[in-house]
Amino acid sequence: MVELVETTAIENVISAGSITTNIKKGEKMKKITSIITSVLAAVSLAFGFASCKKEAPVTVIGYRTGSLCAIPIHIAVLNGLFEKEFEAIGQKVETLHQSGFSGTTAELVGAGKVHGGFELIASNLQAMENGLPIVFATGVHTGCTRYFVRQDSGINGPEDLRGKKIGVLNLTDSSVINLKRKLGEYGIKVSLADSEVEFTAYEMSALGLALKNGQVDAIALHEPMASKVANEFGFKQILDTGTDEKFKDEYCCQIFVTEDFLEKNPEGVKAFIRAIQKASAYVQAVPEEAARIQLENNFTSGTVDDNVKILKTLNYTSSYEKGKQTFVNAVHELKELGVLKPTTDAEAFIKRGYVDLKGIPEGYTYNPATQEFTEIK
Repeated sequence: MVELVETTAIENVISAGSITTNIKKGEKMKKITSIITSVLAAVSLAFGFASCKKEAPVTVIGYRTGSLCAIPIHIAVLNGLFEKEFEAIGQKVETLHQSGFSGTTAELVGAGKVHGGFELIASNLQAMENGLPIVFATGVHTGCTRYFVRQDSGINGPEDLRGKKIGVLNLTDSSVINLKRKLGEYGIKVSLADSEVEFTAYEMSALGLALKNGQVDAIALHEPMASKVANEFGFKQILDTGTDEKFKDEYCCQIFVTEDFLEKNPEGVKAFIRAIQKASAYVQAVPEEAARIQLENNFTSGTVDDNVKILKTLNYTSSYEKGKQTFVNAVHELKELGVLKPTTDAEAFIKRGYVDLKGIPEGYTYNPATQEFTEIK
C-alpha cells in the first residue's frame, strides 16, 4: 500500500508538472497564433488595398490618314508625343487609326471608341447643337479651304454666288458652313429655311469634273486636293480661307475631346492638348521633315516638295485662345444667320462647347537646333 501511495503521489506530481508545462505551452501557442493571425490580416489588408487601387486610365485618341492638314496628329503619333505627355502624368494612351475618311466623329464618339481626335470645327457645330457630346480644346492651324469657279463664269468673288449652285463634299462640311458666314456679309440669305444658294454634295474626286462640265457654278475643296484640282483644271480661285481677311486668323482645324473624358480626366485632356500643340510647333518649324515623316509612313499622298509648299501657306503655330475665339465667332454668326436654331442659347453653347481648364498652354514653339519646345506665354 505504501508503494502504491508513493507511486500515486509521484504520478500526481508528474501530472501536475505536465499540466503546468501544458499551460505554458498553451500560452506560447496562443501568442504564436495571435502573431500569425495579425500577419495574415495585414497581408490580406495589403492585398485588399492593392485590389481596390484604381488602374491608370487609358485614353484613346482617334486619327485618320489621307489628310495633309491633319499632319500634327500624325506627327504626335509617329514621334511618340502622345506617349511622352501621358507618361509624364502617370497615364496610358492608345491611338485608333481609321483609314481614309471613313467613319464620322459622331459614329466614333457614339460607339465610345475614342476620347478625342482632330476635326474641322465648322463641320461639327450643327451636330453639337443636336447633342453630339464633344468639346473643342485648342486651335491647330489656320486656312486650308479654297473655292473655285470656271475662268469664263463671270463670277469674281463670293458676292456673285447669289442664285448659284455650289459643289461640296457634304452638306455639313466646314466649307459649307464657312461660305455661309462669308455670304452673310453680302446680305445673301443662307438660313435653313430660306437660302439663295444651293449646295450639292459630290465625291471628292468628282468635284473638278462637275465644275468643268457645268453641273455646278463653284466648288469647295480642302488641301491638298484643292491645289491638285486647281492645277489640273486651271480654275479661278474666288476665296481662300488662309488669306481672306475674315478667316486668315481663324483656326479651322482643332482637336476635340468627349464631354465624359473632360469631366473624368481633365489632366488627360491637358496632356492631349500639350502633345498636339508640340506636334503643331514641330510642323511649323520643320515642315520639310514633318512632310517626309508623314509620306514615309503612308499617312498622306503627294510629294515632299508639293506638300511642303501647301504646309507653308498654313499657320501651324497652335493657339488655345485663337482657337476658342474662332468657335465664339462661328457660333454667334451662324445663330444670327439662321444656320443654328433660333432656340439655341449661343452663350450656353459656347460655354459647353469649348474646354475651359486652368493650366492649358497657349501653344509652343520648337527649336530644331536644340530639339526643345518652349511654351508660348
